[in-house]
Amino acid sequence: MSSTPPDGLPRYRLLTGKDDATFCHRVSEALAQGYVLYGSPAATFNGEHVVVAQAILWPEVER
Repeated sequence: MSSTPPDGLPRYRLLTGKDDATFCHRVSEALAQGYVLYGSPAATFNGEHVVVAQAILWPEVER
């Protein structure tokens, strides 16, 4: 695994969005790239739909 994320992406990302299949696919894609989940997901209701957030990190490479 590379020591840096692909495509110039940052090491830390906070994915947010409507709680739907599209959001789940975004998280799944990040995991497939090599990111790992960081902490628990968060959810809130904005009056129309549930909005979720999940932090992800690029793992440190052991040297």
